[in-house]
Amino acid sequence: MIELHPEVVNKNGNQFVLLPFEEYQALKEVLEDYKDLLDLRAAKASEENAETVDLKEIKDRFGS
Repeated sequence: MIELHPEVVNKNGNQFVLLPFEEYQALKEVLEDYKDLLDLRAAKASEENAETVDLKEIKDRFGS
């Protein structure tokens, strides 16, 4: 788990959060990994009912 050290800054009536750059990079990597996981799950779900070919059949077709 990433331990974050945010600093809240108020400017012109808006709040902003500052993070040390290393924490930002770590957080970005976690979010990218999560997106990859969601993409993988979606791909697996879309292929759930796809036709499969047995390894023996592949070997018979193309030789082993």
